[in-house]
Amino acid sequence: MPPASPSTARAMNDRLALQLLQQEGPLTAGQLKTLTGLSRPTVADLVERLQVSGLIAVVGEAGAQRRGPNARLYGIVADRAHLAALDVRTHSVSVVVADLLGRTLAEAVLPIDRDTGTGPAVDQAVALLERTAREAGATRLHSVGIGAPGLVDPATGELRDTTGLPAWHRALVAVLHERLPAAVLLENETNLAAVAEQRLGAARDRDTFVLLWLGHGVGAAVVLDGRLRRGASGGAGEIGFLPVPGTSGLPSATECDGGFHALAGSAAVCALAEEHGVAAVAEAHAPPAEAVVRAAVAAGPRGEPFLDALADRLALGAAAVSAVLDPGCVVLGGEVGHAGGEDLAARVATRLTALSPLRTEVRAGTLGGAAVLRGALLAAQEAAQEELFAAPR
Repeated sequence: MPPASPSTARAMNDRLALQLLQQEGPLTAGQLKTLTGLSRPTVADLVERLQVSGLIAVVGEAGAQRRGPNARLYGIVADRAHLAALDVRTHSVSVVVADLLGRTLAEAVLPIDRDTGTGPAVDQAVALLERTAREAGATRLHSVGIGAPGLVDPATGELRDTTGLPAWHRALVAVLHERLPAAVLLENETNLAAVAEQRLGAARDRDTFVLLWLGHGVGAAVVLDGRLRRGASGGAGEIGFLPVPGTSGLPSATECDGGFHALAGSAAVCALAEEHGVAAVAEAHAPPAEAVVRAAVAAGPRGEPFLDALADRLALGAAAVSAVLDPGCVVLGGEVGHAGGEDLAARVATRLTALSPLRTEVRAGTLGGAAVLRGALLAAQEAAQEELFAAPR
């Protein structure tokens, strides 16, 4: 393999230094030399290049004497680019605006009534994003990550028209593409949740796992050998359509009511809780299924029959995933998985052991419903850094 050209080598060195500054925080030139293994003159050159480009700046001094060139601490200029992330739900949209390092500057949530028309719903969501960006002091957004339910076509990157989901979802993505001078990145919500749990949450030590999303609806995200797998049509993990015992019928091409969704979706979880006498006080912004599961865990022995029955249902989906993919680890994500915590995960694991010969660890997700927004922000951050950090200088 021929050696890299000088410009390519410089770009690689610059990117390495920027990655270290992102991971480790501000560093001196001496620390960069130690961590990169580069020579002192090479580090001096790259520090000068990155300062001239506006990507790094002196942010302080280190050392006992705290003076002189060797004591200067260099850090990434976080406001070089502003990012946004949106979590688009059936009846709401959440927004966060952050800097280049992913630090939250402003955030907001807006309920959108089911009777709101497509045009007004889109206008409300766009206005929320614009208002939140202004509050964050962002005059221009570099990258916007969006998590939405439904299938994202891997060929076009567009959200497919799906029965049961609001029409304003697809219209919102199209409007943002038209109106924003920014990279707009769309991904299925469950896939983004899996990325967030792998980077920041329950699956940080796993390069192969399945996230079982348990929220208003159900879904799964498949990560194999460190890569998110979307399937030929973007539908890998549409576990809500999985035929399972215990439902009143079979799912169809347009309805998942006869599939796993009928056992583990929010309405089904709430109905199961009612059967077992589990009730929860309504909480602001808390989905009802999350509230009843949290109440059952807090109730101790009185909540165990409901948790056992819920674990029986969840184990069916986990067993199907295990039999087909053998992921070695299933993370119970979403609001319900987070609310059930290790208690619910342990119950599912016990049942899964009886259902499957494949050894599969079951873990509780640690990010809950926030995982989608965190994953969307990670996608926006990576897109911005890929462009800003990779260009040869």
